[in-house]
Amino acid sequence: MLAGLAAQPKLAYAFVERAVALMRRYWLWEAVWVVYSITTSLSVVYIALAAPAVTGEQVDPATTSRFVLYLLVGTIAWRFLGIVFEDIAELIAWEKWEGTIEYTFMAPVPRLTHLVGMSIGTVIRASVISVLVLFTVMLFVDVDLSRANALSAIALLGVGTVAFIGLGIACAVFPLIWTEKGLQMAYIVQAVTLLVSGVYYPTTVLPAWLQPLSVLSPATYVIEGMRRALMDGADLVALWPLVWPALLIGALSIPLGLRLFTWAERYAKRTGRLKRSG
Repeated sequence: MLAGLAAQPKLAYAFVERAVALMRRYWLWEAVWVVYSITTSLSVVYIALAAPAVTGEQVDPATTSRFVLYLLVGTIAWRFLGIVFEDIAELIAWEKWEGTIEYTFMAPVPRLTHLVGMSIGTVIRASVISVLVLFTVMLFVDVDLSRANALSAIALLGVGTVAFIGLGIACAVFPLIWTEKGLQMAYIVQAVTLLVSGVYYPTTVLPAWLQPLSVLSPATYVIEGMRRALMDGADLVALWPLVWPALLIGALSIPLGLRLFTWAERYAKRTGRLKRSG
């Protein structure tokens, strides 16, 4: 038993290597997504810079700079969390596209080990893309990070990553159950999460009937906490009211996601849906 447990990190690392190999294999697509991420991030930031021209009002440069940072933090944080969610939610689709789903699911590897390895691989990908986007945007726009508490921001992003891994695993169930429309359903979940999480605006501007959904989204707490950390220098003690809800969602979403995934995998094998794409 101990020997089996000792082998799990190596097995998980094999899936990390596989994820990196896929990035290298489809490097042109990775370049496309990096360029797309940079251009969309710049577009959002330019909204802040254009605010005086759009409103016709004079705006203090310090206010404009704060608005730029407000939108940039939300954009970069969502880009990172979105990649984590997408890569894990697309796990089944990728296996089908590569024609490896039957081999992977029949391999004598615990599902937890498989998903941990895939999660580490996607966090690496999300980190690389997000760092590239951030530094490229900073070449075009002046960003004031003089008051930033980087440690608090990284901690918040780590907490959010755990929660989004659980959400992604739960949504990866959709393509297992509904082979034709499952992946689209995962994208709908992502879109609704984007809407209610305050990525580009405070959640208080949402209609009253939508605001309860923002309470359930871990991104709401992560993005607000990162803004306070990077814009106002807040430390983890001050951010604890935002940290613990995200931690709680992560603690609940990962076991629930794993349980749902295991059930859906058994259902797919029993009904012959692993290889089907329609």
